[in-house]
Amino acid sequence: MPRPPRVEFPGAIYHLMSRGDRREAIFLNDVDRHDFLKTLAEACQKTGWQVHAYCLMPNHFHLVAETPEPNLVEGMRWLLSAYTIRLNHRHKLFGHVFSGRYKALLIDGQSSGYLRTVCDYVHLNPARARLLQADEPVTAYPWSSLHWYAAAPAHRPSWLRTDRLLGEHGLREDTPKTRAEFLNRIETRRADEQEEESYQAIRRGWCFGPATFQQHMIDLVETHNKEAPGQVRAETAKHRADRIIAEELHARGWTIEQLALRRKNDPAKLAIATRLRNQTTLTVKEISQRLHLGTPKSAKTNLHHHQRVRPGTPKVAAPQREFAGI
Repeated sequence: MPRPPRVEFPGAIYHLMSRGDRREAIFLNDVDRHDFLKTLAEACQKTGWQVHAYCLMPNHFHLVAETPEPNLVEGMRWLLSAYTIRLNHRHKLFGHVFSGRYKALLIDGQSSGYLRTVCDYVHLNPARARLLQADEPVTAYPWSSLHWYAAAPAHRPSWLRTDRLLGEHGLREDTPKTRAEFLNRIETRRADEQEEESYQAIRRGWCFGPATFQQHMIDLVETHNKEAPGQVRAETAKHRADRIIAEELHARGWTIEQLALRRKNDPAKLAIATRLRNQTTLTVKEISQRLHLGTPKSAKTNLHHHQRVRPGTPKVAAPQREFAGI
């Protein structure tokens, strides 16, 4: 069987799913689940992703994400690698956490109903897996984004976007009344849920939308195959880093030559490096080469000290140990 294609373009929406190696657990406790959400928040900060829905299951996760920039592969590589390193470090484990290639289903976000169907499918996963009692509401499951849809906007993570899914349900305002109506519709869908044809397309397909959308995606696949997509993705990451460095140099009145001459532990250089760490998927090695920070080992040490003295990364979940390996 050929591998499903990876198609990347600005504004693409995907249903992403990855299972544990040998279908083993990817979360050993609630600290791991909090850490995955923290890592997801960092990935969104680095890539600009907008999450429409997520659900953490015992041995896999579901994620519906929109990519304003064509950086799906870049972002998923960082997300899965970073979580694997952190989980293994915390539990003193080794080896793979995730099994093989993650699933990425392209979703038509313009035609009505497709995004709603996928998000409902994700939010109802705990009920289908019988992780809830029959009399428990779906919001009782704490590890999906559904409970954030019940919360007021001020209490939600900045990377979770709710307006599109609410709009797909015909709910144009985000008020206590419309949020209650949305949850009521999810419970109704739960009661009436059947193994409908659309769910088979979500589970087994690579593209979810009408025939016109599918043909357009096929055309994009052929274009990507001709344009060496790996090189295109590398150019996307490079462009983002170049833009950030240019902004920082302009703000400080520096030239590239002056940047190179400043000492390796210069606080201003480390501040630029911290921004690159927060807003791109570049490795410490790549950042140290671009900013002339010395060896990756010394750059990692200086960055760690700089971030402890001048913390610049916002807390996005329960506090966890910071790791500099990704």
